[in-house]
Amino acid sequence: MKILVPIKRVVDYNVKVRVKADGSDVDLANVKMSMNPFDEIAVEEAVRLKEAGVASEVVVVSAGVANCQETLRTAMAIGADRGILIQAEGELQPLAVAKLLKAVCEKEQPQLVICGKQAIDDDANQTGQMLAGLLSWPQATFASKVTIAGGQATVTREIDGGLETVDVPLPAVVTADLRLNEPRYATLPNIMKAKKKPLETTTAAALGVDIAPRLKTLKVAEPPKRTAGILVADAAALVMKLKTEAKVI
Repeated sequence: MKILVPIKRVVDYNVKVRVKADGSDVDLANVKMSMNPFDEIAVEEAVRLKEAGVASEVVVVSAGVANCQETLRTAMAIGADRGILIQAEGELQPLAVAKLLKAVCEKEQPQLVICGKQAIDDDANQTGQMLAGLLSWPQATFASKVTIAGGQATVTREIDGGLETVDVPLPAVVTADLRLNEPRYATLPNIMKAKKKPLETTTAAALGVDIAPRLKTLKVAEPPKRTAGILVADAAALVMKLKTEAKVI
């Protein structure tokens, strides 16, 4: 069984994001970039399925600038067998990424696609669902446990009311939630081995996909700074402030 894992290069989660002075976008100059944490969980799950003998090959794919090769090499150091880079400049919106992944799936014919439930930069939470829709494949989102047996995936999903377990026939799309696993650290020997693993490069044009943005960003702004809290003497004073100052009651 072949597993395809889409991964995204994003601003590292430890970095405090800055907005450009003109409010057009986030400032990425001299900013540390890394693999999207949810995608890292997806890679780990795919590698675990391979180690368990369920999968025979793990392929990672990323779309973006040439520096995405570093992210793909990181995934291969974790245990993926090979990588595919779809070179593209500019903004890639979820629908465009889903179309690119659809083209890759039609070429690679994986039996399972595992991707992060969302990216920590745009927080769209759309690509996995759109990909499943474009492929007409069943989907199981927000997975906290995945079991593959008998040509189907049994997925425990995290929902508002608790947990839900669903069975989906393969091929299928699964999106990984935070509690699916804890990704391993890439060891130095595996990092060196990853440099020799095959990495294919293609383009959106070669895949026949139009990646022109459908949405326009009007303005990017930092959230307003929160004011310091205050102590009130009693409940009556709290109600008075909520009425006269906060004006919420």
